[in-house]
Amino acid sequence: MAHKVSVIVPSMNVERTLDEALSSIEGQTFQNIEILALNDGSTDGTLRIMQEHAARDPRIVVVDKPNEGYGATCNRGIEMAKGDYIAIVEPDDWIEPRFFEDLLAFADTLEPPIDIIKSAYWRVFTQDPAHPMKVNCAFKGRVHPKHQPFAIAEAPELLLHHPAIWSALYRKAWLDEKGIRFRPIPGAGWADNPFLVETLCQTARIAYLDRPYYCYREDDANQGIAFAKKHPFLPLERWNDMMDILERLHITDESVLSAQCQRGITYAGTTIEAVGLDHPGVRDAVTKMYRRMDPELVLQNPRLAPAAKRLFCSLCGLPDPKISDASYVPELLSQAVYRLITCGPRYTLHSAREFLQHKDARSADAGDGRQ
Repeated sequence: MAHKVSVIVPSMNVERTLDEALSSIEGQTFQNIEILALNDGSTDGTLRIMQEHAARDPRIVVVDKPNEGYGATCNRGIEMAKGDYIAIVEPDDWIEPRFFEDLLAFADTLEPPIDIIKSAYWRVFTQDPAHPMKVNCAFKGRVHPKHQPFAIAEAPELLLHHPAIWSALYRKAWLDEKGIRFRPIPGAGWADNPFLVETLCQTARIAYLDRPYYCYREDDANQGIAFAKKHPFLPLERWNDMMDILERLHITDESVLSAQCQRGITYAGTTIEAVGLDHPGVRDAVTKMYRRMDPELVLQNPRLAPAAKRLFCSLCGLPDPKISDASYVPELLSQAVYRLITCGPRYTLHSAREFLQHKDARSADAGDGRQ
């Protein structure tokens, strides 16, 4: 089957990493692509780098426009796209050479149409340039649908962890048919969160290849907390957007809703750690969010820490669940073994240090139901 991939590169002030990103797209073994390089009002050398690449590669279309934000810029690319599949490559990341070829070849072994072709991805930590880390993503080896293609209820792990919308190809005609687009949120705005739910929850035609190709340059947790200090309500707003979509789509599958609850508890924890539960408006916003969750799905989730469950019950006016911290030890050990096998000892130690650092920061404020 003949395919063409439209690659959307939404860019704003990324002169440091853009050359590597564009070069990795140009070097794909699957050559029938168009590269939509969209400059979203950059004030650095981003546009110049795009133009230099376009002068060497006729597959690149440069769009220079005023700043609209990540979501609106991706939407512009979707509207322009001429390919039957759409990819999104963020300009501070890069992709390995066989990304498109292998995903398309895999999809072609299945009965069409395939609406989403998804893969694992690499997490790349470059905060210490002398000792960078490249490790598997958190759902590598954990996605086991009974058959391919599948609906998300068969692999809810894809709804957890980072909303890695870019480790996939999306069938353009299906996006148009369903009217799926990004929300035009100002700035970056975590517009990937609602797009994750809009896509994965509207099809039973997902294909998954458990190999990493996309190299996602990841910040450390401290940078995430710093962002939340500046925008404490943004994680909560995006979670509510996702919940609105699930309700609009009449999603009732407990595995999907449980994943959504887990994401909400995580996002609330990030906000609470960043500014505290007594920051103006935070207690009310977190409480309102928690009350949209099914308490049974929260309390029965073994991945959620006892302290998080106790806080959930406190804010929702539910009885103390009387869960001991010791009950969480098997889950912590399971996660550590998974990281050790999947990511190696160095990352396992790194993540353990981060967990203890942020666990202590949250627990210090959470002892009496306040954080």
